[in-house]
This record gives sequence, structure tokens and C-alpha cells, in this order.
Amino acid sequence: MNDTRPTLTLYSHPLSSSCWKVLLALYETGTPFEPALVDGPPKTHAKLSALWPIGKMPVLYDAARKQATPETSIIIEYLQLHYPKSARLLPDDPSRLLEVRLWDRFFDLYVHTPMQKLVADRLRGDADKDPAGVRDAKQTLDTAYRMLEERAGSQTWAVGGSFTMADCSAMPALFYAEAVHPFASKHPALAAYFTGLTDRPASRRVIEEARPYFHYFPFFDALHPRFTGAENR
Repeated sequence: MNDTRPTLTLYSHPLSSSCWKVLLALYETGTPFEPALVDGPPKTHAKLSALWPIGKMPVLYDAARKQATPETSIIIEYLQLHYPKSARLLPDDPSRLLEVRLWDRFFDLYVHTPMQKLVADRLRGDADKDPAGVRDAKQTLDTAYRMLEERAGSQTWAVGGSFTMADCSAMPALFYAEAVHPFASKHPALAAYFTGLTDRPASRRVIEEARPYFHYFPFFDALHPRFTGAENR
């Protein structure tokens, strides 16, 4: 009897914005994989640390190649290289590929990173708060929002007319950023882009899987009811 189990295992957590980026790529391309919940048994933590001593999620393990791949953008490029599907997230054209990589980094560095700074500060005790760091993070987000508002007004997706790795980066970054430092009321084009992102089937699946864990998010009350399920109660 043939073993039909996927050769790919993703070490991740449903609440993690970084993990969302890779999950979106997997769901968009229909790539089979087995999830390994890092918040689960201790042996899962041990396995993650053995594969990637830094210990940060997500990490993709490919049993067929006996290879562990960390870091979100590298994982997505690995998937396209070794497990290409009909939905391609990285274009063949070199110039457009550079643009996708640029905006992928933009969302990671200038939306996702400052968003995480605000979340981390919310979790700190009063004695450990970092007001200057919070102020800088909000300024970075405000600049990023202005740039994205101008860009979103001229195209459907982050780079041209098709969904790419840059959009995989954008969705989780903007999802949590809207809760911690809202943009929708001041930036209608960016808000429309965000709505398009969250309406995709892959995004809805990621959000649905995270819903049981949303109450752990320190800005839970700021999440839109359509994401938490509260509007249906």
C-alpha cells in the first residue's frame, strides 16, 4: 500500500502572522502539507529547535529532500522551486520578480515589523514600556500607509494584476496592523485592497483556523467582528 501522506510539514501556529504568510502560499497553490502545531506537545518544540536552532516559526520540513527551510519568503520561493503549481506566486519575468521581492520586503519590514513592536509593547509591564519605540513604530506605519494608499489606487494587487508573494506578505501584516494602528478610515484605496485580500478563499481559511485563538491577541477587541465571528452571534 502506497503512503500518500504529504512530504511537507509546516511548523507553525494559527495565530502567528508570520505563519499566515506561508499558509496563504500553501493554500493559494493547493500544495499538500501536514501542520505541526508548535503550541502543542513539547516534542514539537524540540523538533523545531533541532531543525532551526533559532527556534522561530514558521519552518518547513521536506521529508523527501530531508531539508528544513526557515524564513517566510525563502519558504515560498522553495515551494515554487520544488513544488510548482498552477498558481504561481513569483513571476518568471526578472524585472517583475524584483518588484515582487521589493514589496514583499516592504510589507515585512515596514508594516509587519512595526505592527509587532506595538503588540509586544502592549504585552509588557508598565515598567518595561517603550514609548519612544512605539512612537517610531506608529510613524513608520503612517508612512507605509501613505505609500500604499497611493499604490493601491492604481492596481488590484501589490504588483500588477495577479496575486503574488507580496500579497501573501501583505494580508497578515495589514490584518493585525488595522487592529493595532488603524488605516481603513483614512486610506480608502488601501482599505479596498485589504478587503480584496481578506475576501480570497485562502485568506478566509487562514482566518477561520485562527479564530479559536484570537482571544489571545492583546488587541482582540479591535479586530473587526466579521473576523472574530461576533457579528453572527
